[in-house]
Amino acid sequence: MSKNKIEQNPAGDQLIVGESIENVRAGFSRRDMMRTVLAGSLLGATSTGLLTIAGSAQAQTATPRRGGKIRIATQSSATSDTLDPAKTAHSTDYTRAHMFYNGLTSLDTKLAPEMVLAESMLTNDATVWVVKLRSGIRFHDGKPLTPADVVYSLMRHKDPATASKVKVIADQFDSVKAIGPNEVQIKLTGPNADLPVILATAQFLIIKDGTTNFTTANGTGAFKCKEFTPGVRTIAVRNEEYWKSGKPYLDEIELFGIPDEAARVNALLSGDVHWINELNPRSTTRIKSTAGYSVLETKSGLYSDLVIRQDVVPGNSMDFTLGMKYLMDREQIKAAAFRGYAVVANDQPIDPTNRFFFAGLPQRPYDPDKAKFHLQKAGVIGSTIPLVASVAATGSVDIALLMQQSAQKIGLKLDVKRLPADGYWSNQWMKVPLGFGNINPRPSADILFTQFFKSDAQWNESGWKNAQFDQLLVASRGETDFDKRKKLYADMQTLVHEKCGIGIPVFITNLEGINSKIKGIQPIPLGAFMNYTCAEYVWLEA
Repeated sequence: MSKNKIEQNPAGDQLIVGESIENVRAGFSRRDMMRTVLAGSLLGATSTGLLTIAGSAQAQTATPRRGGKIRIATQSSATSDTLDPAKTAHSTDYTRAHMFYNGLTSLDTKLAPEMVLAESMLTNDATVWVVKLRSGIRFHDGKPLTPADVVYSLMRHKDPATASKVKVIADQFDSVKAIGPNEVQIKLTGPNADLPVILATAQFLIIKDGTTNFTTANGTGAFKCKEFTPGVRTIAVRNEEYWKSGKPYLDEIELFGIPDEAARVNALLSGDVHWINELNPRSTTRIKSTAGYSVLETKSGLYSDLVIRQDVVPGNSMDFTLGMKYLMDREQIKAAAFRGYAVVANDQPIDPTNRFFFAGLPQRPYDPDKAKFHLQKAGVIGSTIPLVASVAATGSVDIALLMQQSAQKIGLKLDVKRLPADGYWSNQWMKVPLGFGNINPRPSADILFTQFFKSDAQWNESGWKNAQFDQLLVASRGETDFDKRKKLYADMQTLVHEKCGIGIPVFITNLEGINSKIKGIQPIPLGAFMNYTCAEYVWLEA
């Protein structure tokens, strides 16, 4: 599920932003660093650990051309598609929302936060933050951006009636209020140095005060909504009065879903669309060998996971959970399901590119004997267990079939049920005893843990409840000492690895197919389409 870590980027460059401020050398005080890092330009750390000005997220190597239309095809569409940022739940929603709305912050290619609608974010204690808004910004209906819009946009997530996908994160907002004509104060329930990163997620994009009707979009973004038909398509046209001078470059973008991957590839290579995501590794050779097209490869924390509901039979047996995890031949899954475009994982959701990755956790091997031992204790050997998979969860059908073969060898029949992508996330994910999820990378370890592993999280896939984990999560947010925070995250990864009903076999390299006429692309290791923000930055070569 879509499904976005201040972390190492794919090249291994570490960042010093917010959460690692205690590590900064050169005599900066904690207060000085917090104020310096979060006001205006952002500071990143090179691989040598020295502070440098972070580069633009959209570095340009050629003069952008104005004009033209592109068509983007994603892997999913449904009648539940939305223009309400709070309810966005997958890559199609995220891409659509970023066309029409802006956030207070965004993330650059190294996942450092940059100021967008916010001109600065200042704090002395990571609990009380003062956000200064840029002036002269207007919504598509001509009304100016005000502190009231920010207050409404953030606080509505706390109302259960909003059905926000990030309510569990927004519950950290103790209060949000205007403290001046262009300033907002955000007070958290406890310190969280990740706030500028959190506010860059799609659900926290800013809407107009009081908005409840989302049949169209009224944002401050680079495009205006010309057409929105849920489950069919979205057409966005240039906002001629966009507050960023010279942008956007394109006249129009059409966004729609093509759930079948082969059909997406055919649409790309026939020229019907310009950009596709969720590319199957098997299709890479065909695209690379076709003149005028290329494959964009981005390593990240993306994973498809085996979801074992621990609140129903048979997943309520810890032995069943362990047995299923030992049935995953991770090297085989990497080779067969992803053609090598993956990194072996270890049932811990923090990937090796992340500076909080716990490398000391012993790798869980493929071990049919241990699997059989635990599954016998769970009382399922000799029985038939349904396993739900879908192309909606990248690679899950292949993973399921490989696990089915392994299970047969020890006397367990896995009945693989292949379901279509349409409606999978609404009707199957988290609702079947044994199935698969697909989790896009998140911009921080805290967001990932909060959204998917906290006991009361809406997207707690396996229904796992662990009081110790919840306590560690709260403690880690307020810990600004890097080494101490890393230890807390290591303990949390260990708990997930040992006790949670989630099996993560590999981290998937994000693959996208692109028409070579699209320029200005800079991969961001959080999601497809430049972390879903491509609309504002790309242009079409003549």
